[in-house]
Amino acid sequence: METKLTISVLVNFLGIAGLILYGFTLFAEYHARGRWAKNITALLAGLGMLTLALGLVFTPQNAQVIEKIAETGASEVFVGISSALLLSAIAAFGIITYLKPLRLWHERKIESDLNRELPKIP
Repeated sequence: METKLTISVLVNFLGIAGLILYGFTLFAEYHARGRWAKNITALLAGLGMLTLALGLVFTPQNAQVIEKIAETGASEVFVGISSALLLSAIAAFGIITYLKPLRLWHERKIESDLNRELPKIP
């Protein structure tokens, strides 16, 4: 009986994770597209999927499993992973921000070098 419960809970969480992923995909599509009508449908669909996933998380059986997971100290692992990802995002933003002016300077230098070699035609 315990095996059936474990499989059921695992399938529930995989389904919820899939809904969350699909919801965020639709939500990202909302931000990426240019047309308002398509944007709003993707936004509403993404929010609908996220709300459905949230509703499935709040069942009594899933709440018991979440409580058991919380007692193991898994939150510390997730906080560590989150901190590492946030620091990586900050570092990537800094690198991109720092390298963009250098890239633009390099592109202008290449363009001026190419223009200097062209003959002047009156």
